[in-house]
Amino acid sequence: MRDILTVTLNPALDLATSVNHIQPNVKLRCAPPDTDPGGGGLNVARAIHQIGGASRCFVALGGDTGQALLKLLLAAGLTPVVHPAPGETRQSLAVTDLSNMDQMRFMLPGPDWDLGHIDAMRTALRKAATGDGYLVLSGSGPSGAAPDLYARICSDFAETEEEIILDTSGPALAHLAAGQAKPPFVLRMDQHEAEDLARRPLSSRTDSAAFAASLVRRGAARLVIVARGADGSVMAQADRKLHVSAAPVTVNSKVGAGDSFVGGFTLALARGASVAEAMRYGSAAASAAVMTPGTQLCHLEDTERNLPECQVTDL
Repeated sequence: MRDILTVTLNPALDLATSVNHIQPNVKLRCAPPDTDPGGGGLNVARAIHQIGGASRCFVALGGDTGQALLKLLLAAGLTPVVHPAPGETRQSLAVTDLSNMDQMRFMLPGPDWDLGHIDAMRTALRKAATGDGYLVLSGSGPSGAAPDLYARICSDFAETEEEIILDTSGPALAHLAAGQAKPPFVLRMDQHEAEDLARRPLSSRTDSAAFAASLVRRGAARLVIVARGADGSVMAQADRKLHVSAAPVTVNSKVGAGDSFVGGFTLALARGASVAEAMRYGSAAASAAVMTPGTQLCHLEDTERNLPECQVTDL
């Protein structure tokens, strides 16, 4: 099996709690909080671990919050590769109103990185990677980083056999979508992000797949995936377009479905599966994630049960 290294440069210590009713200007008595490691790359690593795989997670941590987050990672059975962050690791708070199940989410800022910090991180990342595995860049970049940071990291590995899988948003995604001289192996996005980039609705599978193919031609990635929620996902390469269905399951929480897809997809590739089979396994893991409450992500038994329902067809 090829090495998998996930990368999380802006992690968070996630706190989730609930109150009977949210109202302003009064003390609200909260339930005991659930505490989880947060950040796209860490969620991908957790998903891989929960479906029976192994990966390492390169994570930037700082201060007392960073140490608390590190303890959670070790307790979860993960293998962290810790890089010192230039300040205190951020926290986030999610509070659910039990009267209507609305959720308020508060995201605190992370530390500011300057060019020296970013250069040091890129050097450390090159040393941590094997050069012939899968490097998963997931989530937002650190505060202070330019939108081209992930593109620069792709260039850092251009002369190696490392395959880069990217799942990001905002300006970083827009920069990658514009096309790169050294494109990553995979660029994944959801339907809303794809429509923002396309500046038009992508109502059908063929619409999404055609847009994904246009990104491949532009040099955004060698393989582009667009997630369409309950309608599954589409994938485009230079000479092929595919659709994979989602399993028909009861949705408890959509949190972590995308990270679970990336985890299942990457694990399957690392085990030697074809792209089509990796799409199936990613979809099965994403469907498993929505079956679980809160931030539990996917479980192995649910993923394997969902697999026969996740069928791949050519578009």
